[in-house]
Amino acid sequence: MIEENATVVSIDSAENESADRTVKSKVTVESQIKSSCSGCKQVDNCGSGQVAKAFPQPRLRLELETNLPVKIGDTVVLGLSDKHLLLTAWQVYLWPLLGLVIASSLGQWFVENEIFAHELLAIALGAFGGYIGFSLAKYQQKRGKYCNLLIPSILRINHSSINIVEITD
Repeated sequence: MIEENATVVSIDSAENESADRTVKSKVTVESQIKSSCSGCKQVDNCGSGQVAKAFPQPRLRLELETNLPVKIGDTVVLGLSDKHLLLTAWQVYLWPLLGLVIASSLGQWFVENEIFAHELLAIALGAFGGYIGFSLAKYQQKRGKYCNLLIPSILRINHSSINIVEITD
């Protein structure tokens, strides 16, 4: 399980009561996206480190449903299954690559057997195979089965919380 800390920034006041009598609430959590350059000892001598320091780190906001009794300012632990993340990465990276390799090999075979008159046709067939692999990966990721597997869930509440003060002008 891949875990990340996040802070609860808002809670939807409209709570829905389900059939099993548990109260679910919509919670908005915010987590800072961390750069790998921030922990390196060479951050002051490296060009990537200088770029990372020059631009502010973005924040990621998610709206999730939970049964846990969270309050604004609580630090929660979000979890995502590493098995599902690896399955998705496999599909996104390998389907286009396999399509490219298989179609390129087929195109080369066509050139060697003089079915294709020019190697540009073999290159075009390879690119088309990569596109087909990309389209297959995109189709699989848009199906509801895979989309729901990649929604993080709130695993637990960290007992140390911070206070968030909203400043109005």
